[in-house]
Amino acid sequence: MKIGFIGTGSMGTVLIESFIRSGAVQPSSIMASNRSREKADLLAAKYPGLTVAPTNRQVAAACNTVFVCVRPLVFKTVIDEIKEAVSPDTLVISITSPVLLKHLESALPCKVAKVIPSITNGVLSGATLCIFGERLDERERDSLEWLLGMIGKPVRVSERHTRVTSDISSCGPAFLAYFVQKLVDAAVYVAGVPHAEATRLASEMVLGTGKLLTEGGFTPETLQQRVAVPGGIIEAGLELMDRELDSTFVRLLQATHAKYEEDVEKVEQQFFDTAPE
Repeated sequence: MKIGFIGTGSMGTVLIESFIRSGAVQPSSIMASNRSREKADLLAAKYPGLTVAPTNRQVAAACNTVFVCVRPLVFKTVIDEIKEAVSPDTLVISITSPVLLKHLESALPCKVAKVIPSITNGVLSGATLCIFGERLDERERDSLEWLLGMIGKPVRVSERHTRVTSDISSCGPAFLAYFVQKLVDAAVYVAGVPHAEATRLASEMVLGTGKLLTEGGFTPETLQQRVAVPGGIIEAGLELMDRELDSTFVRLLQATHAKYEEDVEKVEQQFFDTAPE
């Protein structure tokens, strides 16, 4: 089976390298194309056997499964390039959340799906969101989930929950890293601890907390209850965050949803141009 990647930017590269590192896919089974060929050539040099195609159409024609890893407003151009090259049995997978299944199914004669990866897949961890088009049968869905299960945990979600689930699994690492950064900066400012030492401690804390929540039987609520002694230091800190951050995360998700809806509308205009003649 040949797997294609159109777009070798940040997430395209994460997927390619993760599949190779996990042993799920050999470099010789991968074909990639990119608007700037130099990026794809670097991957081919790093992973001998990986093929770089001169055009997106060539990737679509040669591969059974094609991951399209481009930005929302570039997506329609790519679809127009490849739609005549795919067969009914080709599986085209979008990793771009504002591109909806209805957009893909209206423009392509093949099987389609959406997969929202996470940077955490780069260390073979984290969730990978799966949204399947109607043309995929259960066996094909299981097969794709097996592949994704080599680099993380595949989770089926409803397309109407794409944005909020992506906020948690895909955007969440950046949001959490921001929190860690601010915690480290505060430690340096308040107590003068060396930045590198505070960063190491905070990073190990995040790793351990993740294991407690995934393997240790804790929920976020029970973990707080377990470590916060009534009247103690942790409780004082939690009370302050509860006061100061009460609406922050609601406003955070409202901001990401607003940007998502804006992008969906722009994609919609490209796929279903309703402008008057």
